[in-house]
Amino acid sequence: MSHALDLTSALIRCRSLTPNDAGCQALIAARLERAGFTIEHLRFGEVDNLWATHGSGDPVLVFLGHTDVVPTGPEADWTSAPFEPTIRDGRLYGRGAADMKSGVAAMTLALEAFVKAQPAHRGTVALLLTSDEEGPVNRDGVKRVAEEFRRRGQRIDFCVTGEPSSREHLGDIVRVGRRGSLSGQLRVRGIQGHVAYPDQVRNPIHLAAPALAELAATRWDEGNAEFPPTSFQISNVHSGTGALNVVPGELEVRFNFRYCTASSADDLQVRTEAMLRKHGLDFTLEWDLSGEPFLTHDGALRRAVDTAVREVCGIAPQADTGGGTSDARFIAPLGAEVVELGPVNASIHKVNESVGLDELELLPRLHRHVAELLLG
Repeated sequence: MSHALDLTSALIRCRSLTPNDAGCQALIAARLERAGFTIEHLRFGEVDNLWATHGSGDPVLVFLGHTDVVPTGPEADWTSAPFEPTIRDGRLYGRGAADMKSGVAAMTLALEAFVKAQPAHRGTVALLLTSDEEGPVNRDGVKRVAEEFRRRGQRIDFCVTGEPSSREHLGDIVRVGRRGSLSGQLRVRGIQGHVAYPDQVRNPIHLAAPALAELAATRWDEGNAEFPPTSFQISNVHSGTGALNVVPGELEVRFNFRYCTASSADDLQVRTEAMLRKHGLDFTLEWDLSGEPFLTHDGALRRAVDTAVREVCGIAPQADTGGGTSDARFIAPLGAEVVELGPVNASIHKVNESVGLDELELLPRLHRHVAELLLG
């Protein structure tokens, strides 16, 4: 078996359900320490973060990844056990195979090979791993590490995030930016009572429905050259006492904006609350801004990634800003150029998650070539 297959398989065997690292980072740290890296473990709360560096000075190139995975769902639905790496039909199956233990393995192998070939490379090359990317809070992972880096004055010039960015073939899509994510938890109050006496109740579901319909139908902006228009999606609606003959006293709605640089979080909040007030609702609304939009313009990092993809994968990558959020949103505000480059994402978070064996072979070469172009 190849080194990439061996290491990815070893990581899949670690049952690292977020935020439990389950030994992944210790495995990576031991390898990189043998390769001459300086190792620092940054544990915040229940979250493990690994910071491994080689060299000194500028520029600073960081490879960014996470060792935690999402829950498997019913394991009986998997063709093979999710934490037992299995090869079938040219693919490696297991939870985290694509998101993103193959990426972590590839970045590790790339760094080992790069510093072995160029021990006196210019600048600093580093690996940053967290076990808190897939969780609902993301408080003690890269977000907390970025706060620590600000305190220290740690500079990052370039960051390659190993998230599964590709659509059909490795390298066909390179994420050069991400939309912001703004979530709301809305509570609409009414008056509970018997369904047979509508004059004595205020049904919060009925009251909120026109406002929710208007929110869903609103065109928040037109997007721009780099981003699609801002989208609004309701993800959860909850109300009721469990009884068929009782009008509930409260309705809870959770929603999310994936917004582009044509809008701001403040503006979206103001417009949403004005719309709710217009409909005369008695409500409270709690906001959670999990990340601002960011964009890496054409520069040294994008040019290096473009060249590496063309020379290693034999295709021309397409720059894109779609998809969900990633930990890159915490690194970009440090002033870094950031891109996301990784395997095909078709199976991520699904039953029978997998990565192609051909991708496993190319990924370390791809990341290594980026390092050679920037620091060689």
